[in-house]
Amino acid sequence: MNRTKIFTAVIAASLTSAAIYAAPGAMRGTEGNGSVTKAEAMAAADARFTKMDANADGVLNEADKAAKVAKRFAVMDADMNGSLSQAEFVAAHEARADKREDRRDKRMGRGGAEGKMGRHGGRHGGGMKMMARADTNGDKAVSKTEFRAVAEARFAKADANGDGTISADERKAGRGKWRDRQATPADAG
Repeated sequence: MNRTKIFTAVIAASLTSAAIYAAPGAMRGTEGNGSVTKAEAMAAADARFTKMDANADGVLNEADKAAKVAKRFAVMDADMNGSLSQAEFVAAHEARADKREDRRDKRMGRGGAEGKMGRHGGRHGGGMKMMARADTNGDKAVSKTEFRAVAEARFAKADANGDGTISADERKAGRGKWRDRQATPADAG
């Protein structure tokens, strides 16, 4: 997999995860009542953007990709010799698998069936579509404004009654819609 595909997947996953703070089952809110306010969702999106913006220049672009790739490589290169051995690669792969399993176990313990939602944008090309939707000015970079717009749109879509809060019932309804979309083949229609 080349660097562009890796970067696109990372950005798409992050955009999706930031935007889905407003989506079904993704966030419980600070009150602990299962509801998420728009302010909570936007604060979470802002925090995600800040985490993704590796060089703190206010946009997600190739420079952030390079920084993420370098950081990931440094973590994998255990002996710091500038190259990866098969053993280092396998060890990094296993460590990531263990982290994924821990996160999955944590979700399952906390949310039951909600933890089974899996990864978003898993269809081929999903990352590119997400980037294209978020990059509204076509400059091949996603600004914080564009990033927030995606999160706000997702929140508005999930907030069925428009009261500025996504309730547990709205999340449940959204989960059903999400499952229906996932069950529909990508090339149908």
